[in-house]
Parts: sequence; C-alpha cells; structure tokens
Amino acid sequence: MSDVVVRPELPSDAGAIRAVVAEAFGRSDEADLVDRLRHDGDLALSLVAVADRVVGHVAFSRLRPDGPHLRATALAPVSVLPGFRRRGIAAALIRDGLARCAAAGEGCVLVLGEPPYYTRFGFSRDAARALRTPYDGPYLMAAAFVPAAAIGAAHMRYAPAFSMLT
Repeated sequence: MSDVVVRPELPSDAGAIRAVVAEAFGRSDEADLVDRLRHDGDLALSLVAVADRVVGHVAFSRLRPDGPHLRATALAPVSVLPGFRRRGIAAALIRDGLARCAAAGEGCVLVLGEPPYYTRFGFSRDAARALRTPYDGPYLMAAAFVPAAAIGAAHMRYAPAFSMLT
C-alpha cells in the first residue's frame, strides 16, 4: 500500500475511474452510476487510489433526509482493480473518505454491505436503525459522526442515479 496515494479525483480521472469501476464489478452498471452521480452533481466526495495509474475509487454521494436537518452521504461504490486487491487499498479509500466526510460536517455515512467488513470502519446496524431507506435490512449500516439524538428518525432519499441500478 505504501506505493499507493489516495487523493480527490481530478476531472482528468473520469475515464480511468470508469474503467476501474467497470473492471472491478465485471459490468458497467456501477460505472454508469458513478458517471451519473458526477453528471448530476450528486458526488459529495470522490477519491482515487493511484499507483502508476488509478487502481481504486470510492464514491460518497449526497443523501437527502426528510425531517430533521442532517448532512448525510452514502458510500457506494468502492472499487479496486482485481490485480490490486488484498493490499489495503479499499480500506485506505474508505478510511480517508470517512475522515473527510466527518471533517466536512457530515452527520453520518450510510453503506449497504457486508457487516463483518464494514464494522471495522465504525459502521453499525444500530446506528442506522432509526433511518429509513429503500435498502433497509441487515446490510444497511451507518457510521455516525454526531450523537444518535442529532440523527433522529429520518427517511433518507438516495440520489436519483441509484434508481437505475438493477
């Protein structure tokens, strides 16, 4: 991991990000999602991992809570080229992104994923329990940067681009 640098995406990274996401998922749906989030202005944060080229990417998109005022984002997708997996790149992207979200004043970040993986980054099902999303269930977790009372019960609307995923 020492030869990999995590940084915010640059406009010139868009094509490389698309290629990384499509190769990581073995299809173009998630790459289309990232492109649409970027096009619609819904990317709150987009980070790349760069070795000699872009080898990883993570997107944080704006959530729109109904109810109490809360700044919140969704982590999705996180992608690493197959030949660069198991080197801590995804973890570095996630940790850097969460730190940037907290520093920017986000109240929480939601993720839909495997609990054994994401709990090590501070995500929990308990932190997401009072929130309602189209993705409610055992894989919805939140990393909260404010007390639970400040998050309250809210319905979280994802960016419209998520509706195109199958």
